[in-house]
Amino acid sequence: MSSERDYLILTNNPLVARCMDGRFTIRLEEALGYREILVLARDMVYEGHTLYTHPLSGSVKPNETPYKSVVVSKVPHGFSAEQAEIMGNAIIAYDKFAPRNVVLTDQIRQDFQLIDYTLLSGALNFDAAAGLSKFAQP
Repeated sequence: MSSERDYLILTNNPLVARCMDGRFTIRLEEALGYREILVLARDMVYEGHTLYTHPLSGSVKPNETPYKSVVVSKVPHGFSAEQAEIMGNAIIAYDKFAPRNVVLTDQIRQDFQLIDYTLLSGALNFDAAAGLSKFAQP
């Protein structure tokens, strides 16, 4: 990956914003769903932003979690047909899963936030535990 200064994290996950703020540039879109984050990332890739993380990372199916984080470059570096195809295929893959009309409890939401945060931390070589420790109770 490039310098972390070039990273823009697109996310709907408030835990990512809380734990990584100050270290990375974050665009928090809490009102967007998983698919909408993919579409936003795809549109930015079409504009020439570099895709730094795979949009379907991890083993949690897209219809199981409402949270998604994708890293792109802050500024366009040139269009990549390969990256555009990756984003398009990710949206197609998302659409193959039947929507789940399940009401998630706060605890389950927090668990899914933690999964997304941990996957992203691994991709960015970010110390997930250190980020979480900022919010630990004394």
